[in-house]
Amino acid sequence: MVSSKARVQRFNQANAPLHVKRKMLSAHLSADLRKEYGIRSARVCKGDTVVVVRGNEDIRGSEGKVLAVYTQTGRVAIEGITIAQADGSAAERPIHASNLVIVKLNLDDAWRKEALSKKKEAKE
Repeated sequence: MVSSKARVQRFNQANAPLHVKRKMLSAHLSADLRKEYGIRSARVCKGDTVVVVRGNEDIRGSEGKVLAVYTQTGRVAIEGITIAQADGSAAERPIHASNLVIVKLNLDDAWRKEALSKKKEAKE
């Protein structure tokens, strides 16, 4: 971001292209993962296990698997965290990625596993 004005930053973030918004979907790693991989944060992916560290008391401290990642809005749907709709049914509650801490990474993707190991080697 170039501007220091809050409204310009909000505008640029909302209207950023998807390849830039994808990078905004990162969350801090837990202390164990931080030591293991030598990095502070990583992008949240479907299948990661996360803990909610900020938000309402009813969801704070909740742990669950990531069901979906919404790149357009910068939010994440987590297993077991729902909100009641007007008709009484439960719907998934999207939570902003910055309010999460990744506890367990989904390493099914070979490219992601390789990228994490490369970052670790570069630090050493």
